[in-house]
Amino acid sequence: MSDGWFTPIRAYCERGDAGFWAEPLNAASNAAFLVAAFLAFRLAGSGARRDPAGMALAGLVALVGIGSFLFHTLAVRWAMLADVIPIALFIYAYFFLALRRLLGLSIVPAILATLAFAAFAAGLEPALDALAGQSVERFSNGSIAYAPAILALIGVAAGLLMPQACPLGPARRRAGLSLLAIAALFALSLAVRTLDAALCPSLPIGTHFLWHCLNAAVLYGLVATAWRFKAEVDDRRSAP
Repeated sequence: MSDGWFTPIRAYCERGDAGFWAEPLNAASNAAFLVAAFLAFRLAGSGARRDPAGMALAGLVALVGIGSFLFHTLAVRWAMLADVIPIALFIYAYFFLALRRLLGLSIVPAILATLAFAAFAAGLEPALDALAGQSVERFSNGSIAYAPAILALIGVAAGLLMPQACPLGPARRRAGLSLLAIAALFALSLAVRTLDAALCPSLPIGTHFLWHCLNAAVLYGLVATAWRFKAEVDDRRSAP
């Protein structure tokens, strides 16, 4: 492994030096992801309503917390990858699950849509950089990378809330409203993530730890929404 993988990174306000515990709040707040993962796994693994997809997503939530802890303690390039890769995996896995389970797409269209979403997510920031003539990543403190995720949440919610004459209409509406509420919470979490650098001069601890706490709630809410929808569908199918 090249020396570049061990390049120190100071990405957040709380870090004042290269020490392991230089970001105590940012590091400790990753426990919120582990709590969310435990609750999501317990929910998705419950008895007759066992949901393997939800359990897998709960495992990814735990990996998000572990990877983020590594980044906020070691603060080197390889640890940054340990932070961002589980997040990306969760985003694309949940998008695919939402298309299949919530919107009812068959597997091939869902795969193609997920690939298109990944291409959009990869190309959005360079396109915005070109339009703005400057680094949008720097302006947004890196939060622009999560814009496709919140747009996807709103898009799936809109699809669920469209009037449809189908037996699952009420369940779809409840799931759509849930995703809209989660999107609003996600927007708040992105706001505190973005403000971390701007508030640094007046708030040395920063606000990034709040991003962890709020985002853990977002991830749990997403797993719970998918689980509840499946439970409603299963109940309807088993009803006499």
